[in-house]
Amino acid sequence: MALTLYLHPLSSYCHKPLIALYENAIAFTAHVVDLGDPQARDRFKKVWPLAKFPVLRDDSRNQTIPESTCIIEYVGRHFPGPVKLLPDDEEAASQVRATDRFYDLHVHYHMQRIVGDKLRPADGHDPIGVSESKERLHTALQVAEGEMATRRWACGELFSMADCAAAPPLFFIDKMMPLKAHFPHLSAYLGRLKQRPSYARVLSEAEPYMQFFPG
Repeated sequence: MALTLYLHPLSSYCHKPLIALYENAIAFTAHVVDLGDPQARDRFKKVWPLAKFPVLRDDSRNQTIPESTCIIEYVGRHFPGPVKLLPDDEEAASQVRATDRFYDLHVHYHMQRIVGDKLRPADGHDPIGVSESKERLHTALQVAEGEMATRRWACGELFSMADCAAAPPLFFIDKMMPLKAHFPHLSAYLGRLKQRPSYARVLSEAEPYMQFFPG
């Protein structure tokens, strides 16, 4: 099989391209990487020296594509399917890219920063950084809540790459702090995302690992 996705089923950033691949039934090999295993890490470094997933390897074109957004756009160009995750219309595509960046930079990043601190040893916590991330995350969620009051999906009526970006951080935020109390529109949106067959499959595959999430 030409495509190999290097990932871990619990990684929220890996969920994003998985949703895209499942949306269009793209054939690929999932290569689970255990970064805690020195040998597995060293093997992964031969594919991508920074040893951060997700990474897509396309042997048919001798291409290695890191980063979730880049992977989705690459697959859309070279393995197009019936679900266009990035619209042909330039203005619509610009909105999808902007929303994708919003969720990655202002929601996903801060969610991971908060979760990452929970995994640190007692003498390694970053209370200032976590406090900053909580404040910025709350602001970003307020913005998203206002937008989702009138939208079915992140950019309107059509499912897109922006929804692939929104689903993972909202899912894990909801596990730490249920969205429904303060962000009812985002909570309803997350419900629709979880019912989407592509994301339901991702969550099903991640379920055996959810016990390791420090909620």
